[in-house]
Amino acid sequence: MNRGLYGKLAVNNIKHNRQFYLPYLLTGMLTVAFFYTMLYLNYNPGLDELPFGAVDVKFVLGLGAVIIGFFSVIFLFYTNSFIMKRRKKELGIYNILGMEKRHLAKVIFLETFFSAVVAIGGGLVAGIAFSKLMCMLLYAMIGYHAEIVFYVSESGVVSTILLFAGIFLLTFIYNLFQIQLAKPVELLHGSSQGEREPKTKKLMAIVGIVTLAAGYYMAITVDNPVTAVLLFFVAVILVIIGTYFIFMAGSIAVLKFLRKRKSYYYKKKHFVAVSGLIYRMKQNAAGLASICILSTMVLVVISSTVSMYAGLDDELAARYQGDIGVSIISENPITEGDTLRELVNRTIQQENRSIKEEQGMMTLTFSCISEDGNLVIRKHDDEGSYSTDIIMLRMITREDYEEAYNVKVPELSNGEVVLVTSDDYDKDTITVGDYTYPVLQKQHFSSENGHWMDNQVYYMVVNSVEDMAPLYETQKEIYGENASNYYYSLYIDIDGNREEKIACGNAVSAAIGASGMEEGHDDKYYIMIENRAENEDSFRQMYGGFLFLGIFLGILFLMITVLIIFYKQISEGYEDKERFAIMEKVGMSNAEVKKTISAQIRMVFLLPIVTAALHVLAAFPMIRMILAVMNLNNGRLFAYCLLGTIAVFTVIYLLVYKMTSRTYYRIVGHQIM
Repeated sequence: MNRGLYGKLAVNNIKHNRQFYLPYLLTGMLTVAFFYTMLYLNYNPGLDELPFGAVDVKFVLGLGAVIIGFFSVIFLFYTNSFIMKRRKKELGIYNILGMEKRHLAKVIFLETFFSAVVAIGGGLVAGIAFSKLMCMLLYAMIGYHAEIVFYVSESGVVSTILLFAGIFLLTFIYNLFQIQLAKPVELLHGSSQGEREPKTKKLMAIVGIVTLAAGYYMAITVDNPVTAVLLFFVAVILVIIGTYFIFMAGSIAVLKFLRKRKSYYYKKKHFVAVSGLIYRMKQNAAGLASICILSTMVLVVISSTVSMYAGLDDELAARYQGDIGVSIISENPITEGDTLRELVNRTIQQENRSIKEEQGMMTLTFSCISEDGNLVIRKHDDEGSYSTDIIMLRMITREDYEEAYNVKVPELSNGEVVLVTSDDYDKDTITVGDYTYPVLQKQHFSSENGHWMDNQVYYMVVNSVEDMAPLYETQKEIYGENASNYYYSLYIDIDGNREEKIACGNAVSAAIGASGMEEGHDDKYYIMIENRAENEDSFRQMYGGFLFLGIFLGILFLMITVLIIFYKQISEGYEDKERFAIMEKVGMSNAEVKKTISAQIRMVFLLPIVTAALHVLAAFPMIRMILAVMNLNNGRLFAYCLLGTIAVFTVIYLLVYKMTSRTYYRIVGHQIM
């Protein structure tokens, strides 16, 4: 056979099947462009010049490249398998007409090669062409102002070619196995093989309900950020498993239930829609579950990153309690607090700045193990893991507590305490180690008061610093080098713009250094100085990087969702064309056909988006806790961003539904004209 014939056949096959290949190639190019862009930005030498947060931004971009690469593999394999299923009849005809399988393999290789060249080449051209624009967008989001020089990332080009060439090679190997193992007759009927009526898989349905309920329970009942972070991926896996099992088994059970309801089933539009879905649901369910999971990812990623970026001021306020923060960590009760406070105040006045708010306090914080309401000071590895029972005990004097939190507490005698917790502590005493303290009063706090760790923190308000000494010595003896020290913190808010606050903070740092305080106590303490305005750039860069990544991943997941919906409509259109033609021949009117089609499409399309919305709403408490770790405690802001994202995504989803439905109608043909 003429070798040039293989190339002509491959090109003609792609042209003939352009309705399948065109979306495949376009989305392939977009995926390549996305991947190259992430690598280009990660390798961009301009990011190395960031004054703060260069490592954080590069880490976020590198993570984005890994995620895009991973989903690219899944995405290209899915679309390739769909195209091969639709083309099996064509390949079977070639085989019956005398073309051997090795010849088919050559044609498929050339088709894969041409597709790879177009997708990789076009994607790289698009990625390179828009790389400077993407860099400008990233710089705008992270608040970085620098000259952007156009260049081509050689490392990014090489990595992109290697990854996607490998993916296309794997798709070719997969297609080759499909052809080699199939008989000519199987190929001929491969695209039109009907589905047997699936059995109701009760066990799968039960497992799906249980796993989904377990994932929901974890997300809804989580009560602190640490636990939320630990359980997040477990909950995600459970929800994914539950979604797929329920769609695959539960949907069949529901459809069979509807079929048994004669008053519902024996109506023209319901009869055709329900019976058709039952026989198709085995293959339909996986696609619907995938659409649901991808939609959930879009909603979570976009809403989380947008809320993190929009709540930057709140996050800065949670992380830095004052424009200027000065802390002393010491092995001895800190006596230099008043001296330090006086020095800082004097320096601020010299910088012609006014103090708006000021608070100082000394605390002693160490971990304990909760056992039957008592707090035991013991190493965590002595008797297994106690991660869920760890309580951080924070001791603070009555005077400092009232000043810091603007809360009144009763007069205390030595040995008496006021206990502040987020849970319902119902005892009149609290035992810590070998010491028992009468609880004069119990107060309550939550994350809304700025205590984001919730039930993992107990505040024990004591009369004086001397009341801290016995427990300090106890935990020092047990924990050794890992023991906690006394911690004095001073937070001051001042007037002025950002530059003036930075200058004032630098002046305070210089004044403390010149005083020689950092050399005192024979190196038994050290001083930390924080400047909120100066660290704002670091936060903006990190959260801007997350927002940039969130938008990219959101577009990627949305693109994959649209593609799955599109191919699903095409596949079902070809399968339904003959079925509806037969229905029309036996007496069903055109209007009835159209109503049946509309009812079937609405049923299929609404299910994933409604389920995705339920997933996101159930995950709200857990995601909020995780965002608290990132210093975002504004639950209302996250709720608004989440609802806004759901609204926008629903509109886009409905538009996709309208456009892809037209493709379905066009394939079905005259039955709905």
